[in-house]
Amino acid sequence: MADSDTSLAGKVAVVTGASSGIGAASARLFAKAGARVVVGYNKGVDRANAVVAELAGSGHRAMHLPLEDTAQINRVAAAVKSELGRADILVNSAGFTRMVAHSDLDALDDDLIDAVLTANVRGPFATIRAFVPLLKASGDGVIVNISSGAAERGTGSSIIYGASKAALNTMSMALARVLGPEIRVIVVAPGMVHTGFVPGRTEEMMHKAAMATPLKRAIEAHDVALAVLASVTHLTHTTGSIIGVDAGRHL
Repeated sequence: MADSDTSLAGKVAVVTGASSGIGAASARLFAKAGARVVVGYNKGVDRANAVVAELAGSGHRAMHLPLEDTAQINRVAAAVKSELGRADILVNSAGFTRMVAHSDLDALDDDLIDAVLTANVRGPFATIRAFVPLLKASGDGVIVNISSGAAERGTGSSIIYGASKAALNTMSMALARVLGPEIRVIVVAPGMVHTGFVPGRTEEMMHKAAMATPLKRAIEAHDVALAVLASVTHLTHTTGSIIGVDAGRHL
């Protein structure tokens, strides 16, 4: 990109959940803008390496960033510091859910609740905590947390998923307050995204959701990634805010 306002040359972006979906799409845009990208993955090492191989520019790498393992998250932060020397952008895109009918309270068992809260709340917080020193040293750090419109409406794949994203929203506001002025914290909240993130969600369900929006169009991972990139490059006076990418579904 020739426009200096959108160039991320010299910057380092760390993206969790970057082996697929919104994370991978964000990694592509950051690399195209000139950043070196850390493609964080949990189990998808082959997918992560494939994403690294296709990124524009050079200096990218895949790193094992499992949300439930705080010690490993801390090791990755140390590795980013020693190998790349800095971190300017952190995108918390990784997450977990499973479809459970909201009316079936018994199906939402304790193990699933714990797994969702660990992945969607504790994991992002632990990752932020690990990278804050590097982001502060940047002087112009940005954290983008990927949430969901389900947080505000109490909808989504399960009751606990929407609740976990509401917790992420609240946590982001608190962090924006305490991490400024060196670090901005922005939430990007998509509607139903056309990816394989939710096991069991069909093309028919996604089409029906798209047709229920004012814009009557499906939301692709790339559409959400554009909002992530804009949060870094253009929304420079925005922090603690929730940016909706939902084709107007909240209406």
